[in-house]
Order: sequence, then structure tokens, then C-alpha cells
Amino acid sequence: MSVPDRAVAVDPLGVVAAHVWYARDVLAVAVDLLGATITSRSPDGDVTVRLTEVEAYGGEDDPGSHAARGRTPRNSVMYAEPGRLYVYRHLGLHHCLNVVAQPTGRAAAVLLRAGEVVEGADLAWARREAAGVVDSERQLARGPGRLAVCLGLDLDANGADVTEEGGDVVLRMRPEGSVVPAHRQGPRVGVAGAGGDAARHPWRFWLAGEPTVSAYRPAYRSPASGNAPGGATAPA
Repeated sequence: MSVPDRAVAVDPLGVVAAHVWYARDVLAVAVDLLGATITSRSPDGDVTVRLTEVEAYGGEDDPGSHAARGRTPRNSVMYAEPGRLYVYRHLGLHHCLNVVAQPTGRAAAVLLRAGEVVEGADLAWARREAAGVVDSERQLARGPGRLAVCLGLDLDANGADVTEEGGDVVLRMRPEGSVVPAHRQGPRVGVAGAGGDAARHPWRFWLAGEPTVSAYRPAYRSPASGNAPGGATAPA
């Protein structure tokens, strides 16, 4: 499946200054987020990550999405205006960061899967060590849980507006006029059932040749039943 044609507008600073930028097809937003940076600000300092891997989730018509069964207290931010963070805790283990896309009420989102820490590496390492995990530089923000830890973001950031330059969480696009970097696409990681169908939903996108991109893992299938469990590992 190809990504639809789109017109992308960014301001000279590379900051998405309007929610309308995110109110586009979720696949287009996902690809345009490759190479963008996300910065979190805190009293301890700033950490910035360059995004190298993302996944798109299409809303109620996407069987891999958290919105597939409609609106709930957990996924309500997905129905809010685009350009908001949707944060959830996966299996009680780690947090996942998603950016709401498409027009308000469509419940689409892009999961931020992995990236390269380009600012605030010492603080990012300290946060990872405090979480009880010490890995190689390649692994620092490789995977959605590690990415959230590096940025110091959890459920308190749910609903944050990433379009405000003065906010605590800011997404900045690639420089104006830059071309979409070389990238690949394939099935989403760990998504069960129809939502994990590689032919129907090759909605994971990553920068080609980037060592920080996470490894692909299919959904777990029970040896007893041979069936994949319901639901998805990431937003949706």
C-alpha cells in the first residue's frame, strides 16, 4: 500500500504551528514524522529524540486500533483535536507515546516507536538507569517504552499539545523543503489478527539503514489454540 499524495506545510522553524497539519491522512502524517524531532522539557533539562520509526493506526475502521471498539475513557484523547499526545500504559509495563492525527473525532494516531537521542543524552541515560535498564547507545531509545523513558513522559503527558513551541512537549518537522528521507514500510509490530495483516496494514514506517529501528516481532500466538490474542500492542 502506498502513502497518499499530500501537501506538507511547515513554518521556517520547522515547528508544526497548526493542528491542521495533523488533520491529514494518518499514513501521510506517519511518513512525515520520520526524521522529525520530539523534545520534552522538565526542570531536570531537555531531551530531544530524532524519530526513526513510527506506526500508523486508522481509528474505528482499523482492527488493530484501540478505537476499534469505539470510544472509551482510555482512548478518549484519540477523538480529540489532532496534534495531541495519546499516552497509554502497555500491559502495566511501559508507556507508549502517540500523536493524534486526522480530523477531530476520527480517532487515528501515530505511535512513536523508536529514535536517536540528539540532545540531553546524559539525562536520557540517567532516566534509563533509574528505570533499572542499561543498554548500548543503539538501544537507548529503540522501542516505544525506551523512547518514553528517555523523554521522561508518562500518563501525565496524555493530551499534551505538541504544536506549541513553548510547551513541555514539542514536535519539530524536518527543515522546510526537505525531501522525505529514504524509508521502508511493513507490518506493525506485535499486532494480532486482521490488524497485523501485512498485505492490508503495512503501516509501520522506518528510516532505511538506521540502527535505532526496533526489530520486527509478530503477535504472540497461543501454542494451545494457535490463535492470536485480540487487541494490539500499540495504539490504535
